[in-house]
Formats: sequence, structure tokens, C-alpha cells
Amino acid sequence: MTIIDAHNHPDWLGHDLPKFLANMDRRGIDKTWLLTWECPPDEYNPASYYPAMHFGSGSAYPVPFESCLRYKQAAPDRFILGYAPDPRRPEAIDQLHAAIEIHGVQVCGEIKLRMLYDNPDALRLFRFCGEKGLPITFHIDYPIPTGHRYPRTDWWYGGSIDAFERALQACPDSVFIGHAPGFWAHISGDDQFDKVGYPKGPVLPGGKLFDLFRTYPNLYADLSAGSAYTALTRDFSQLEQPPFSPHTGPSVEPFLLEFQDRLLFGRDHFDDRMQTLLNNLQLPPQVRQKIFSANAEALLS
Repeated sequence: MTIIDAHNHPDWLGHDLPKFLANMDRRGIDKTWLLTWECPPDEYNPASYYPAMHFGSGSAYPVPFESCLRYKQAAPDRFILGYAPDPRRPEAIDQLHAAIEIHGVQVCGEIKLRMLYDNPDALRLFRFCGEKGLPITFHIDYPIPTGHRYPRTDWWYGGSIDAFERALQACPDSVFIGHAPGFWAHISGDDQFDKVGYPKGPVLPGGKLFDLFRTYPNLYADLSAGSAYTALTRDFSQLEQPPFSPHTGPSVEPFLLEFQDRLLFGRDHFDDRMQTLLNNLQLPPQVRQKIFSANAEALLS
């Protein structure tokens, strides 16, 4: 079975190109979407990530496009090239257009910025992505206090799930791929989404994600990082089982079955816990294949 990691980064978490490729081989991953993270220096936490890891890139961005391009050029059959300029920059659309035309960029991501995702500059870029057929990967985090005053009291990105929904409404021809704690926390109808980064406990009825998926056909999500894993391993027993589901109890299968056409396997890491989880669930082989690769392939076809 083909496996596509739809969310990862170059020179990430101690993995240079040789380690990255060796990890892909060890985990049985055929291709990886390589995503940038371009943001101003004061919008990311220097305690958790250092741009100095990108020796010789000349960039202060956490994950510059040059690093993604270097990986793609070294192993073109293993990587799908992504790029997301800061929409607030006046040259953003021109840069993305050039990256598409010159380097074959196929994904806009990762958008991870301290701005509302429905601001006019952002919407202009997102509509451009819709015209060019590029899916857009988003990171959402709420302003949860870190206990520190400097360099930031919190690390929020995107504003809220409501700003994200307004972007979905405003750009119906653009594909949005949700990701990160502020997105996956809304799998439950509880009030934890803006209080803790990785909510646990039972998934309560009324989770915003169910409504968003059912309302907006242009919404997708990747199953990467601890946020998706934590969400999918919560207790689902308090949700009503849909008629088509043979499963009972604290099972995530009905969620995966209902939205099987719009979920993408991803890691944002180098472990195999999401692979293990998906392989251990009672999913039909065709559903597992959609999540592991077919949905990602369809978005780029």
C-alpha cells in the first residue's frame, strides 16, 4: 500500500536529508509533502525552534523554501514541494506564482502566522491558490498563556476556528487542510479548546469539526502531530453511532468513515504512532488506502 506523509518539514526535529530519507524508508513512506514555515522572527518560539539549524540558507524563517527545494532537488521522486509565503507581504502572490512556474510547487503550506485567517490579504492569496489548484495547509492555535512574558505570553496562530470558517466561506473554490491543536480540539463540544493545547477526556456532542466537515466540501484535514493523535484517541463513546457504523463503544471509526474522502495521513514528526493507530482500527482496506495516500493524490491530480 502506498503511503504519503502529507505534512512534514526539512531539517526538522534533528533530521537532515539522509536521516529523513532513512526514516521514510524505515516507516514505509513513499512520498512526503515538504512544507515551509515563513513567518517573522517575533512570531515563533525561539525556545522550541532555531532558524540557525538551516546553515547557509541565509534565511531567518523557521523553515525556508530554500531547504524544501534542496530536498526536492536531491530526491525528486520522494518529495512533493510546498511553499507558503506570508500573505501580509506585498510580493506574496508573485512569489508563490514564481514558485509554481519555476519549481513546480503543488501545495501552499504551512500557513502558521499570528493573523486572522480571513483578513483581506490572506483571502486574496487563498483565492489565488484555488485558481491554481493548490491545497492550503493551516495551523491554528489559541492564545493559551505560556506563563512567560517574553518573547510572547502565548503562541497563537490564525485567531480562532471562527476566522477559519469565514475563510472557508469566502473561498469556496480553495481547498483548506486543517491542522494543529486549535483545529483538532474542536472535535469535541467541550470548552477546552482555548484553555489547554491538547484536550483529553470524552469527545462530547457538538464538536465544531463535525459541522464544518458537513457544511464545507472544501475542508480537509491532515492527521499529523500530537494534536490529531490526541484527538483520535479520545473516548468517543458519548457520541451517537451513525446508522452505517457497525461499531459501538469508544470508537473513532465512525468519524473516519464519515469523512474518509477528506482526511490525509501526515506526521509533522518522524514517529509511526498514527500509522500504528490507523492500521489497528477496524477500517475497510479502501478507507485505509484513501487516508494513507489516495486523498492526497487526488488533491494534486
